[in-house]
Amino acid sequence: MRVLELDANLLDEFSDALWLEDGLSRNTLDSYRNDLRLFSEWLRKKSQKDKVLTDATHSDLLEFLASRVSAKIKASTTSRELSSLKRFYRFLLRQGKITTDPSLNIETPKLMRSLPESLTEKEVELLLSAPDLKHPLGLRDRAMLEVLYASGLRVSELINLRYSQVSMDMGVLRVMGKGRKERLAPLGEESLAWLSRYTKETRPTLLNGIVTDTIFVTMRGAAMTRQAFWYLIKRYAQMVGIGIDKQLSPHTLRHAFATHLLNHGADLRVVQLLLGHADISTTQIYTHIARERLKQLHAKHHPRGRSN
Repeated sequence: MRVLELDANLLDEFSDALWLEDGLSRNTLDSYRNDLRLFSEWLRKKSQKDKVLTDATHSDLLEFLASRVSAKIKASTTSRELSSLKRFYRFLLRQGKITTDPSLNIETPKLMRSLPESLTEKEVELLLSAPDLKHPLGLRDRAMLEVLYASGLRVSELINLRYSQVSMDMGVLRVMGKGRKERLAPLGEESLAWLSRYTKETRPTLLNGIVTDTIFVTMRGAAMTRQAFWYLIKRYAQMVGIGIDKQLSPHTLRHAFATHLLNHGADLRVVQLLLGHADISTTQIYTHIARERLKQLHAKHHPRGRSN
């Protein structure tokens, strides 16, 4: 019991430090905790004694990572777990809780980043038209899908969206993204129209007298969860027959937003700003789309671009 308490206290301190330093979201903090809790449990089973996180050695970390590879855990997951361990032990070293960082000289593997699964423009149109507008929840869902596709928001940003973040006159959203970084996201006329219609026709009915600044609410007048919204996307996708042969994710419409912008000639740096990526390298998973478009433009307009 003492071991569990010691490690739990360390994780609490680490999470508090991350929140104070970087303003990370609850989901990101939970991800760090889960990775470290997994290592803590592995360490106890492996040592068969009261070994806590501060006792871990360089060899322990290597053996843990090797066990993850042997268990055929995805390389991206193992890489994230190593990143969590590195940041955790840097924190412990800074706090004087350890004298040597056991994660030193363990290199993070370079991963091939694949393009996330996306939807074609026709599939997006089908998905957006799936909700039944005769039902109040259908109008809410249509407005949510329209705003998500028009702005490229993360799902967590969408479900927590408040009226204080929206300028209907300017047609933009003020979004607080990862790391407490603010950005402006344009809405466009179509999503503005659906948002306005939902606000006037449906939201008062759903709230039934409840006062809240949250835009998209449930029948109980509360904010929707990420899981509930993801369930809606999957259900609507099945209704219109898309996503059957694709691995859809909660970020599917966000990826479609970026892909379609690039297909229509947007600059990668602009897409980076709209998505709220701190580093262009995160956005570069979409570069092959931009390259393909350049090839098409060259083939169409250059006299030597294609054979006659």
